[in-house]
Amino acid sequence: MAEAQQAQSETAATVAAEKYSSVSFSIWPPTERTREAVRNRLIETLSSPSILSKRYGTVSREEAVEAAKLIEEEAFEVAGKAATTDDDGIEILQVYSKEISKRMLEKVKARSGDSPAAPEATPASEAPSKAEEEDAGSTAPPQSEKTESVAGDE
Repeated sequence: MAEAQQAQSETAATVAAEKYSSVSFSIWPPTERTREAVRNRLIETLSSPSILSKRYGTVSREEAVEAAKLIEEEAFEVAGKAATTDDDGIEILQVYSKEISKRMLEKVKARSGDSPAAPEATPASEAPSKAEEEDAGSTAPPQSEKTESVAGDE
């Protein structure tokens, strides 16, 4: 009885494999619907409060719409040039994603340097700690430099 069930499931698997063997799957190029979703996400990221906006400031919705369109189009072109015919699209999609991230960061960095609306507060990582302020008169390097020099000596 168990042998009959196993033979039947093997036959079903073979039929399914033959049925779907002619189906090809590729994730590149993305559909227009996917590209629109990427642009909408970029707009949301650029124009609403986030970790990115805390450091570089938010972008107006109108500016975000224009920037998102340009960022996505440029990333699509770069990734398209990296496309190969024997690829299933995963590597190209990674190029596309990295280009979008890189260009988005370049946009907010450039804007924060040009805009008086950018936050002027010093990020916590750049503000001196109480221990560093106390050691300001000392000739010893700050703790962070001590750690870096030890790591560099290895």
